[in-house]
Amino acid sequence: MAIKAADVKKLRDATGAGMMDAKKALTEAEGDFDKAVDLLRVAGAAKAAKRSDREASNGLVAASGHALVHIGSETDFVAKNAEFMATADQIAQAVENAEADGKDAAGAVELPDGQTVSETLAALAVKIGEKIELADAAYFGGTAEVYLHRRSQDLPPQVGVMVEYTGDDVATVHGVCLQIAAMSPRWLTRGEVPAEVIEHERTVARDIALEEGKPEKIIDRIVDGRLNGFYKENCLLEQAAVSDDKKTVEKILTEAGVTVTRFVRFSAGD
Repeated sequence: MAIKAADVKKLRDATGAGMMDAKKALTEAEGDFDKAVDLLRVAGAAKAAKRSDREASNGLVAASGHALVHIGSETDFVAKNAEFMATADQIAQAVENAEADGKDAAGAVELPDGQTVSETLAALAVKIGEKIELADAAYFGGTAEVYLHRRSQDLPPQVGVMVEYTGDDVATVHGVCLQIAAMSPRWLTRGEVPAEVIEHERTVARDIALEEGKPEKIIDRIVDGRLNGFYKENCLLEQAAVSDDKKTVEKILTEAGVTVTRFVRFSAGD
């Protein structure tokens, strides 16, 4: 029987399935809308599409060598699923082997079975029944230290840090990894902070000072002071060291003869 475009659209809107999947289901169901919905559910097309509006705000981080990946899921129940964890480890190894830096590059990496990372996670999402995605990935070609943190002993690691550096003091670099995991710096130095972020912080600081009734002649000085506070909170090298709060991270690294060139921090739920 002929399938009307309006019926295909109605089925797509109801299930979130793709156009071809919706048309195929209607054809197989001989135009029976409810039966077509059931066919899509059985095939997984509707279920997977509906998950696209949900948040993969849980999950885990996994590492292999100089590769770090963040795989998102909706719940911690899936995060500790054995197949989910094994897939994450396999993906981390494949990303390292391919030296794929970044989410897009990592998503295109092929696993041993010939499927890409993105295809593998899509298939796993249909199987498990929950939104699953590659949230982020990184690969560092230089000397790197990786730290994985468990928020709970019954869950896999959900915070991952990777630091690229030069120098020989691995213990100090490991301490910096702990610092990054705990203090969540966004940039290495203030020179990396985007201009639009700085301008925004200046505007906010000025508005606060004016709201507080500060004299106009000292507003600029107050703004500069608050901006410096922003740098000390968000730039790794300017943060007070967790191991010795009388020193900055930069001071600790200098004393150890270590230079950090870049870092990443992935966190399930962030």
